[in-house]
Amino acid sequence: MKRQRAPLEVFNIAFLDIISCAFGAIVLLVLLAKNNPEGDFFDTSKLSNLIQTVTQAEQQAQQKNESLIDKQQQLQKLQQAAASSASQQQALNSDIAAAKNKVQQLSSTADGLRNIVESRERAALQVGSATERDDEVGGIPVDSEYIIFIVDTSGSMQRIWSKVLNTMDDILDNHPRVKGVQVMSDMGTYLVSSSAGKWRKDTPGSRRAILSAMQQWRGRSNSSPVEGLTIALRTYARTTNSLSIYILGDEYSGGSYDPVINTLNKLNTDPKTGKRLARVHAIGFLSGQSPLKYSTLMREVTRQNRGTFLALP
Repeated sequence: MKRQRAPLEVFNIAFLDIISCAFGAIVLLVLLAKNNPEGDFFDTSKLSNLIQTVTQAEQQAQQKNESLIDKQQQLQKLQQAAASSASQQQALNSDIAAAKNKVQQLSSTADGLRNIVESRERAALQVGSATERDDEVGGIPVDSEYIIFIVDTSGSMQRIWSKVLNTMDDILDNHPRVKGVQVMSDMGTYLVSSSAGKWRKDTPGSRRAILSAMQQWRGRSNSSPVEGLTIALRTYARTTNSLSIYILGDEYSGGSYDPVINTLNKLNTDPKTGKRLARVHAIGFLSGQSPLKYSTLMREVTRQNRGTFLALP
């Protein structure tokens, strides 16, 4: 006979024990969780303090940020003020330099005008037969037999052209008897091109014709009598005895004086005797241009060439 197995019991004593223990453990955990403190995180008073601390920290951070922005703005203003001060200082330095330059120019002009006044007080057109320049009187000897006029035809001189013509007429009146007359511009251009290298006979009609032609004369000019004087000396000085050259101008646009003076002296010197060939006189006009350079050059040129510099008001 086969042995019969015992019937299988699902809910036996051991299983019930386990279930009971588990249930008891759960109940115990619930009781323990309910009776224990809830911790700092769930403490209402401490949570409020934490929130207040965070709020204060945020306010302090905001204040620091605002203070930083304010400091940055102040720094920017200071930088702008510093830049403005630097610009003002630079502008002030420029103004000071310009003022010093202006004072120097005014001083130079004053010196030139002083020389002109002194020259005008000393010099005068006078008829005479002197062979040497009288430094004490400062007059212009009018004993030459030939006359050349070198006239500045620049725009500044054109503004006082009637005064220029009157001065030429006065000079001619103080030379009642001459053998020849010639007129050219400061650039060496002849008033009448057909008479270049020749002499125009001196007659009352010829003098009137010269002054009449000059009324409409508008020659090219660089406000420097050097070119005209050079051509006059090269063309007439070595072949003409008793020659006087009159330079009429108001300014000198050239540079250094010494090369000009040396060249003119060489052209106007007899290589055999070492004497000057022609007298060189100069008339200075005031036309609104600075007369300093012109008067400085002409005073020295006339002094070294037996002539006189005369400044007109």
